[in-house]
Amino acid sequence: MGTWRNVTDTFSEERRHYSNTYLEICEVYDEAVEVSIFSADNNQYEIYVSYGIMYGIIYCSQEEAYEKFEEIKRILEKDYEENKINKTKRKERE
Repeated sequence: MGTWRNVTDTFSEERRHYSNTYLEICEVYDEAVEVSIFSADNNQYEIYVSYGIMYGIIYCSQEEAYEKFEEIKRILEKDYEENKINKTKRKERE
């Protein structure tokens, strides 16, 4: 089973500023799943998700951001581990 790794510090302060937002936290799971929180001046937060060919942004308030961030991580971790197990089982049958 993989682990979540905080990679926020791998971004320079300059790179943490992106398109009127600021990278608050970036975590990766098993080098395959990324979830990040960006804050903005208008109190609108963005949660960026990258998982395989899927990526997207979820917009939320500052109050919701970290709770949603943890929820998304739990969901994607579960999905990733289930798919990893299913791939292994398919290969064993071949």
